[in-house]
Amino acid sequence: MSRTDLIADNFTIIRNAIMAKKENVDVPASKTTKDILEILKKQGYIDNFKLIEDKKQGALRIYLKYISGKSAIANIKRISRPGLRIYVKKDKVPLVLRGKGMAIISTPRGILTDKEARSQNLGGEVMAYIW
Repeated sequence: MSRTDLIADNFTIIRNAIMAKKENVDVPASKTTKDILEILKKQGYIDNFKLIEDKKQGALRIYLKYISGKSAIANIKRISRPGLRIYVKKDKVPLVLRGKGMAIISTPRGILTDKEARSQNLGGEVMAYIW
């Protein structure tokens, strides 16, 4: 199976694990995925993650977070995809659910949340919405 969009595949793996009430899930490792997971951990959407070494690309084990039996991630959605990239300027950075959600944006200074991008006056590629 060829993978054209690793981020979307990882989001699907996370969504399926949440629906199955899994404690943890493994996704293929990449630098972009690691940066996104750092943001999710910092914002309180996941408990933790760690790199599992193997002879190939490696895997990231994600420890999902549940609050009173409900997942901290209600929805995770890929916005920009290989067939249709979505870019925004610094004054058009999206506000997800009036600030209750979070957008992940790839900027020239790295992958940031929508709030961080607004505070640093940066635009970029809108990668995902999470709430």
